[in-house]
Amino acid sequence: MLATTMHNLTDDEIHGIADKVRPSFLAGTKQMMIDNDLEQALIDIYVPLAASLVQQTEDHHSSRVIGINGAQGSGKTTLCTLLKVVIEEGFAKRVAAFSIDDIYLTHAERKTLAKEIHPLLETRGVPGTHDVTLGLDLLAGLRELKSGQTISIPLFDKAIDDRSAEENFRQVTGPIDLVLFEGWCVGVKAQREEALAIAVNSLERLEDPDQIWRSYVNKQLQKGYKELFNQIDFLVMLKIPGMTSVMEWRSKQESKLGRTSAQSGRKIMNAAELQRFIMHYERLTRATLTEMPDRADLVLELDEKHLISGVKINKRTHKGMA
Repeated sequence: MLATTMHNLTDDEIHGIADKVRPSFLAGTKQMMIDNDLEQALIDIYVPLAASLVQQTEDHHSSRVIGINGAQGSGKTTLCTLLKVVIEEGFAKRVAAFSIDDIYLTHAERKTLAKEIHPLLETRGVPGTHDVTLGLDLLAGLRELKSGQTISIPLFDKAIDDRSAEENFRQVTGPIDLVLFEGWCVGVKAQREEALAIAVNSLERLEDPDQIWRSYVNKQLQKGYKELFNQIDFLVMLKIPGMTSVMEWRSKQESKLGRTSAQSGRKIMNAAELQRFIMHYERLTRATLTEMPDRADLVLELDEKHLISGVKINKRTHKGMA
């Protein structure tokens, strides 16, 4: 169970809140086609974590931003979706959740980057392929949203690899107590320049031999992304066992998407396509697995079965990415 130093609930209060939110919580797991039974995790992890995040709202007049980092396939969306249920129904707090995926540059903008800087920038995902200004504006707007005011959260449509039409954007009405901001590179730091010299996979070795792509990505982390991630008040990391898990778990995601692909129109990647896609993410995923566990406020350690098997709490010494 999450350490009691992170929340102020008694065991009876935890079980009481779990009983209250259980129907909606389990309905959420069913809707997302979660393979694992998370009922015990509701008591051991979700309710205590929700309580600790709710404490972040005390003595603050604007909403707090909770960053959630995790490699591809780690379960960030699942965590955010279920946490939102627990916080709203169990603690009567208003939550807005969005992914860094929601602020991807449009396909046309990425094609321009690919032409002017490097072809690999046409593929969405790495720092430099998001609209950081949009992200900053969105976080600022959500923080200060007053009662009755509404803000639109963009939606990226992966079926067409482009930003969805504005009529499909999600509308959030204030006030908001907590913002859950998730993404595979949320909170990630730039690497040292010398670390870029060694290619981590065949994609970098064959398609970025002059380090133009990876250097561009790194510079984005040093500038706009650093400012964006400095808006995070509390950083949670879903720590995967290793890169092997990324391929395995991301493949399972593709399989689930395949069940609904006929309706959504989304093209499902085969094994070779998926492996190449993951290579775009590999450098920063490996670097983050090495350094973030000692920096994030809270680390949720995942085992090989994709279950939270351990919790690490780091003492926050300062705010921000400096």
